[in-house]
Amino acid sequence: MAFSVFLYYFVFFKGKRNAMLRTIVLNNNIAEIPLLSDFIENFAEDVGLDFSLTMSLNLAMEEAVVNVMKYAYPQGKPGKIDISASIDRDNIVFVISDSGIAFDPTAKAEVDIDQKAEDRPIGGLGIHLVRQIMDNMTYERINGKNILTLQKNKKTETDLV
Repeated sequence: MAFSVFLYYFVFFKGKRNAMLRTIVLNNNIAEIPLLSDFIENFAEDVGLDFSLTMSLNLAMEEAVVNVMKYAYPQGKPGKIDISASIDRDNIVFVISDSGIAFDPTAKAEVDIDQKAEDRPIGGLGIHLVRQIMDNMTYERINGKNILTLQKNKKTETDLV
């Protein structure tokens, strides 16, 4: 029986996604962004990611989390942002969740970067940057929470950083 339980644990938990999972909770305060950077850098070091990929992930996550900090909660209203990082054989996955105002960044139109800056509407470049760095971005609104999932295949290259 003990061997069966161990085998189930190894196959179900260790052999699948979330082989390594880390979490952090931030307040919606821009001053906490260095904590996010430390979290991502420590996670990346622990799982053996190279410097270039780590910097790209850090940039994408900073853009996504700063958007939550600036827009999810009305000015002056305290709020929490839950962030998890996981990795398996092929993918790095970050999940950002908050109880703020509903906002689906995946529904934002693509930015026309060929258009002159003065002719482009303000906003959207951060989401564009996240889309360029990450391989997949999904959004859900569940039980009053925004849940943004960002996935990066470890084998794809990112030349932004």
